[in-house]
Amino acid sequence: MRRILFLLFSLAGLGLLLGLGTWQLQRLSWKQGILATIEDRIAADPVPLPDAPAPEADKYKPVTASGTIRPQSLRVLTSRKGAGAGYRIISPFETGGRVILLDRGFVPVNRDAPAGHAAPVTVTGNLHWPDEVDGYTPAPDLDGNIWFARDVTAMAAALGTDPLLIVLRDPTFDDGPVTPMPVGTAAIPNDHLQYAITWFSLALIWAAMTLFFLRRSRAKPES
Repeated sequence: MRRILFLLFSLAGLGLLLGLGTWQLQRLSWKQGILATIEDRIAADPVPLPDAPAPEADKYKPVTASGTIRPQSLRVLTSRKGAGAGYRIISPFETGGRVILLDRGFVPVNRDAPAGHAAPVTVTGNLHWPDEVDGYTPAPDLDGNIWFARDVTAMAAALGTDPLLIVLRDPTFDDGPVTPMPVGTAAIPNDHLQYAITWFSLALIWAAMTLFFLRRSRAKPES
């Protein structure tokens, strides 16, 4: 009787672990579909800047706009592979009778970005509403002009712009040491395959342990 109960318990546990692994594979397929959709949207042909873009409908939308880059800028602490620590440079961009935010790109910590561009420039990039602020994000160091996340609403208030951000992709002007950091899917987590492997590995271990205990109990006379 104990052997039967043990076997039922073991089969239930094995089924649960296999089910969790299968669920993670389904999640992997779902996430891959989302990433493919985002990548297609990012790489689409740019369109003129919409009058009233919405975060849900227009996130990652490629746009183009002409205007002037004002001399103010905010520095967002970040890092870039192969370059180390640096800052994202966020500047006011005046276009079409309004002022929005322009993420010009990355500059190393030991370099200064150009103050601005008084001459008209054309920018091509993607609309973005970064989700980078959480309960652990420090408040910006306003005196040192160091921010720790791209908080579109707060940065817009600090620079007196509309809460709208274009992340530069293809500059058509000389921006000195600033290197564009275009939007992409690399930062979007997709760990479902690793989770699936973990659950299936646990299922394999569970099955091996079940067989071990069944063989061991079979070798002993039942009391």
